[in-house]
Amino acid sequence: MKIILPLDFSENSKKALEFAIFLADKKHASITLVHVIELIYDFASQAAIVLDTMHRDAETMMKKTIEDNQATGIKFDYVIKEGTASITIARIAEELKATLIVMGTQGASGIRKTLVGSTTVNTIKEAKIPVLVVPAEANVAKLKKVTLALEFANHEEEFIDWTVMMSEKWGLGLEFLHVQSGSGFKENLSVLGLESYIVKKYPKLPVKIHTYYAPSATEGLDQFLEEHENGILVMCHQHKNLWDQILSKSQSIKMAYHTHVPLLIMN
Repeated sequence: MKIILPLDFSENSKKALEFAIFLADKKHASITLVHVIELIYDFASQAAIVLDTMHRDAETMMKKTIEDNQATGIKFDYVIKEGTASITIARIAEELKATLIVMGTQGASGIRKTLVGSTTVNTIKEAKIPVLVVPAEANVAKLKKVTLALEFANHEEEFIDWTVMMSEKWGLGLEFLHVQSGSGFKENLSVLGLESYIVKKYPKLPVKIHTYYAPSATEGLDQFLEEHENGILVMCHQHKNLWDQILSKSQSIKMAYHTHVPLLIMN
């Protein structure tokens, strides 16, 4: 398994590195550090001088990061590119046939923050592979489980298989989460159906399903996160066109702005 780790040498990206090392160590994976240089200078001569300095500084820090983590026994390499960060990260992940992107995020002032301006969220939208968002307050030592949030949609079947496989390789327990606005027969039947599906397809897998009743998915997820802080929350993000994103932001994108636990977005 190859993990892509965008690195801007901030404390948040170093936090993400801790998680990448944890996941890689469990699976004997390799980690590719990616640093993207974004230039906004008007004069070509000035840009050339600054660009050369940026490349040299980035290369020095990349090599130091790898040297500092040699004791982990994990295979590291690095890539330094110029361009738009989110697009470049997604392109590198695709070219290297990576299976996971791990990146830090500062979070934001609230769940309603505009989609524009966040490298993390833009990377989620650009990437074709899962993206693990690591908030500043996350603690890798507390990781005990993976919780997959489902809305019982057809596209989620492959994500269940992927999450079951990865949780086993990471040595983490697996649970399921469903938020519903009512407790009628149809909703309850859906939860029972999920339990039957898991038992039949994965007979050795313990089944634990958390059902939260709330007016909205956001409120239900917030309730869950207040009570469970020792795991990775997994959500599915279906790509939409730009206009749809403006009119109706996906639940997974919203969560990326205010989560305080690691959030794995399945693309």
